[in-house]
Amino acid sequence: MTERFTRADMPRIMALIAGFFDSCNPEQEYVLELKEYRRKRSLDANAYYWTLVGQIAAAAQVDVTTVYREHIREIGGNFDILCVKAGAAEAFCKVWESRGIGWIAEKMPSKLPGCINVRAFYGSSTYDTRQMTRLIDLAVQDCKEWGIDSRTPAEIAAMLDKWEEANAG
Repeated sequence: MTERFTRADMPRIMALIAGFFDSCNPEQEYVLELKEYRRKRSLDANAYYWTLVGQIAAAAQVDVTTVYREHIREIGGNFDILCVKAGAAEAFCKVWESRGIGWIAEKMPSKLPGCINVRAFYGSSTYDTRQMTRLIDLAVQDCKEWGIDSRTPAEIAAMLDKWEEANAG
């Protein structure tokens, strides 16, 4: 069951939880997860981003994957650093990167003997509105550097408002 709520909804949520426990098998183990709600990015945001990336790639005469992966590395807050046994690092990186072109695994030295640190970046398919906005901002900055027209700040703000409305429900 997935339920969005605020603190004001607590009596209703507690009743839902009590009802759930009443129906539980006493022999079964369960997991309850609570996390802060974050709006997901919209597909319109994704389409706009990829349009900009295509224009940047054409101007820079590189492939779109190169531009995208550079942006992924620049976002911030979209990776974990994992300590992996040296013998397993290559396999881990291969599996991680098989999830999509934005899923990047970079090996780095570790101070622990027999280990390698891996900086594991998450692809934009996992991004919320804030992260997608940052990704678009990076693309807009690159467009300015290449002399590529992108939307005005007012147009981008209006688009972001539309995304917020579309993802509020």
